Amino acid sequence: MKYMLLIYGNQSQAPSYSPEEFKAAAQEWQALTSEMKAAGVLIDTNGLAPVTDATSVRVRNGKTMLTDGPFAETHEQLGGFYLVECKDLDEATSWAAKIPGAQWGTIEVRPLWNGA
Repeated sequence: MKYMLLIYGNQSQAPSYSPEEFKAAAQEWQALTSEMKAAGVLIDTNGLAPVTDATSVRVRNGKTMLTDGPFAETHEQLGGFYLVECKDLDEATSWAAKIPGAQWGTIEVRPLWNGA
């Protein structure tokens, strides 16, 4: 089963790192990515540009409307993801708990729709 591990956090509350702390944090993320690769569960991963760079698209009555930023007002923004293949939800949530962002944000574990 494939799962998206969606990484949410409040950008205004994200940790502020010194250069040394940033390097250590990056190594923590890289270590997790390497661990997932070695376990054979990682399909893809990436971060997203800040929410200030987002554009929302809505189509109403045949007209396309673009707005800056996210459509919904939220305190937490989607910042990145891991796409994994796990045997079940328990395995997926155990990987989600290892994501460094879980220490200050939220990791949403969502199965991919397997509609036929």
